Amino acid sequence: MASLLSASLSSFRQWTASASGLASSTRTFSASASCSKYKLKTHSGTKKRWKSLPNGTFKRGKEGKVHLNTGKGRSRVNSLAQTAYSTPTQTATLKRLMPYA
Repeated sequence: MASLLSASLSSFRQWTASASGLASSTRTFSASASCSKYKLKTHSGTKKRWKSLPNGTFKRGKEGKVHLNTGKGRSRVNSLAQTAYSTPTQTATLKRLMPYA
């Protein structure tokens, strides 16, 4: 009776080890997961206001044209409708704030 019990216990251990994957030698991890870098966060205010261009610079719309325009001159309101582009100093800062742009 004892030999039958030990035989069934050993076969049960082998079955559970093979079912859970412990029968294999060691678990290997992918190389990309072990040496991956951290993901950088994009600044949420910057991504709402700036768009990246293919040449590496950024563009934005000018502020001050949404409301309260009655006291402003016609040429001033029209100039606020134009697109503004980033300067080289701004571009360096924007590339840091928007790493995936």
